[in-house]
Amino acid sequence: MAITLVEFIEKLFSSWSFFIMAILLSGVIFANGFTDAPNSIATCVTTRTITPKGALLMSAVFNFFGIFIMSTINAKVAKTIFNIVDLGTNSETAVLALSAAMISIVSWAFLSGKLGIPTSESHALIAGLTGAAIALRGGFFAVNGYEWLKVLIGIVASIIGGFSVGFIFVKIVEFIFKNFNRVKTKKFFRVSQILGGASMSFMHGAQAGQKFIGVFILGILLSNGITGAADFQIPIWLMVYCALLMTLGTSIGGYKIIKTVGSKVASLELYQGAVSDIATASCLLLASIFGIPVSTAHTKSLAIMGVGASRRLSNINWNIVKRIILAGIITFPCCGLFAFIVTKILLMIF
Repeated sequence: MAITLVEFIEKLFSSWSFFIMAILLSGVIFANGFTDAPNSIATCVTTRTITPKGALLMSAVFNFFGIFIMSTINAKVAKTIFNIVDLGTNSETAVLALSAAMISIVSWAFLSGKLGIPTSESHALIAGLTGAAIALRGGFFAVNGYEWLKVLIGIVASIIGGFSVGFIFVKIVEFIFKNFNRVKTKKFFRVSQILGGASMSFMHGAQAGQKFIGVFILGILLSNGITGAADFQIPIWLMVYCALLMTLGTSIGGYKIIKTVGSKVASLELYQGAVSDIATASCLLLASIFGIPVSTAHTKSLAIMGVGASRRLSNINWNIVKRIILAGIITFPCCGLFAFIVTKILLMIF
């Protein structure tokens, strides 16, 4: 089932509810590029491998390719998000519920950006969809338990996987290069750091971009009266549109979040920064292959923690870690509850 660009534009100007939903979702994608994508390049900047402007440009380009290439060859993450809730058979109210979910996500992104906390837009998206669906349908039966299980697996995987892979990878690198002259390895690790940042940006686009594509297609189908669709095809124009929105957000950047992730979680040397990026990108790739939605921000933060802990636990700033964990914990209930309330309000008004 494919949607053409012409059909999308026609629907955009024929349905006010779909127009509002599309604008809100576009804002969420832009906000993700602004608040979440900077995690991809935080270590590149803080290890002074690349300038902030150069890093943002690199991230924007590779986020674009990540969305486009991964959506072409493996769209499992998008399908997980597409099927995570059941918004019923009334297309008008379903689109209103999607709009409520987007409002909650934008609000949370704005708040976390102001506080400089690397929260997860992915978790906010899932929480918003879940809260809106429960409010619309009047119960938890609106939630697809099988797809939500993937979310829970993703949370555990990002915590355990990010930390352990970061720890193991840095130990391997230290063993391989233990007899090398530290000065002579700088050039190698600078290049590795840039490649790691590019890989991180690519996989952020692959993960986050697909999540929003899944919601976009859900909204398009619902607005056309198509409910209960089990599968879909991702049109190229939608890949490009989402990629451009995220790229625009990334190019504007989030320097406060870069500083929090790159320099405050743990003090990293050049080679450690490269390892943390490569470890995170590896975890994201594995999750994407199996269609498991994971948080780029949390996986990256935990990978940095694992790398920092390889020497000594005192390398880790536990106050920042507590803030990151707390933000991860409160994202689901806060966004879910807000989406629930906004959905109820919209349903009463319209």
